Amino acid sequence: MRALFPLAAALALALAGCATPGASLAAADAAPAAEPRRPNIIFIMSDDHAQAAISAYGSDISRLAPTPNIDRIAANGALFENSFVTNSLCGPSRATMLTGLFSHMHGFTRNGQSFDNASWNWVRELGQAGYQTALFGKWHLNASPEGAGIGTWAVLDDQGKYYNPDIITPAGRSVVEGYATDITTEMSLRWLEEERAPDRPFALLIHHKAPHRNFMPAIRHVQTYLGTEFPVPTNYFDHYQGRPAAAAQEMTIYRDMYEGHDLKMTTAVGSTQLRYDPWPDDVARMTDAQHDAFFGALQPENDAMNAAEMSEREMALWKYQRYMDQYLGTVAAVDESVGRVLDWLEASGEADNTIVVYTSDQGFYLGEHGWFDKRFMYEQSLRTPLVMMYPGHIAPGTRVQVPVQNVDYAPTFLDYAGLPVREAIQGRSLREVVDGDPPADWREDIYYHYYEYPGFHSVRAHYGVRTDRYKLIRFYGDINQWEFYDLASDPDEMHNRIADPAAQPVIAMMKQRLERARQRYGDKDGPPVDAPLTATGAIEKGRRDADAAAALHLHH
Repeated sequence: MRALFPLAAALALALAGCATPGASLAAADAAPAAEPRRPNIIFIMSDDHAQAAISAYGSDISRLAPTPNIDRIAANGALFENSFVTNSLCGPSRATMLTGLFSHMHGFTRNGQSFDNASWNWVRELGQAGYQTALFGKWHLNASPEGAGIGTWAVLDDQGKYYNPDIITPAGRSVVEGYATDITTEMSLRWLEEERAPDRPFALLIHHKAPHRNFMPAIRHVQTYLGTEFPVPTNYFDHYQGRPAAAAQEMTIYRDMYEGHDLKMTTAVGSTQLRYDPWPDDVARMTDAQHDAFFGALQPENDAMNAAEMSEREMALWKYQRYMDQYLGTVAAVDESVGRVLDWLEASGEADNTIVVYTSDQGFYLGEHGWFDKRFMYEQSLRTPLVMMYPGHIAPGTRVQVPVQNVDYAPTFLDYAGLPVREAIQGRSLREVVDGDPPADWREDIYYHYYEYPGFHSVRAHYGVRTDRYKLIRFYGDINQWEFYDLASDPDEMHNRIADPAAQPVIAMMKQRLERARQRYGDKDGPPVDAPLTATGAIEKGRRDADAAAALHLHH
């Protein structure tokens, strides 16, 4: 194992690197001589956090695994009941949040690409307007935020590792001993305590790796949910009739999860050897003490699993419970982190002048359709959690029902900072919907486009539109298929009614909405809405566009 650095040393490298004389980021932190008091912004983002795993949203799962600190934000401010992404994939979603643009506009359509850090982003804009800016945790857009206009930063390498991760700063790279969620939290709090300028507003981005695959809880949470029986989704054993793209995916918990890497399953009773693990570095970088504590906590359950003579169905259900234990165990540490940040705000006296946002880069499947991961336009990955508080400005307990998207974050932060919203931004400020009744011209539908095929998990490229009741999706590439759902009667999206004669008038209306959305956002990728499924030109265009968006350097 490479040498491990203490957290304090890693942060010192980050701060020293950012303070280098002549550094290009210094100008971004130059404060004007005098300015009125403006709100601070703390933007907390996790990776792959399902709405159903946040107790403020009220799911059966979250009642068994509550998130009391994230719930504090919702209780003291607003919970967005219909919060969606524009492309359910880590890198593209992050680029959208920074720029306020859809994927086809900012150019980062799939993981494996390299985001142009010189692109306009709201953090640089705030820095140039006098805000002190910082980012700690996950960047996942390219090697680092160098050149993005962020004053201080220390980030995980790519997806990051849960234990003893590589931390990249302007001064270089080091392995920092500890747990990624805790490391990110400590760096953030130390910056607030030691580097924050009290006379300047700040924008702090706290971006967690968790609960991203491979779902490794902190040692204190390895056993938190062992023995808890989480409710199995009614469509866990989905057969995907009428949905060929859903049938062709490779993200089923009981078939596609790696038994060693993801589920920490061992090979035999008494053995500590993991089953299939294609990325052994996640475990190999643990210290002996960490390894023994983590896997020792799982050994009794692994032994019981290996001793049992389970049927295929029983094993599929066991894997679901192990997945939930581990996934929700990682969420527990994120919730603790949020609590520490909120406690700091209250103790420091900054709470009343600070906007706090918690969200995720997209939703995630917790066994619905038998799946983990995201990507599809189905509800669980299309929806993303979003809660926001700003004491004295957002009434406690506000529930926002109108549809919002992650393209709205950038204009929201600009608006609250008192800066003009760029004309190019494709979202709208959420201030318009938390201050009172939403404006009459607020969007009535949301547009979505996923590009990454061929790619990890074999989810086909598709675009679509969703209203408060209906959803229309067009898959393209090697599977050229329409899907239509009435969410009122079929919230689990099990019945594709695209061929239902009774649904044709609504489908025609939805195709018109879809065409207007594509025109509104300037999206010409994929086959045209009005192109027949059998049209040779449309099929060829769809395949070309899907191939052009295929990731070359995918990571799990």
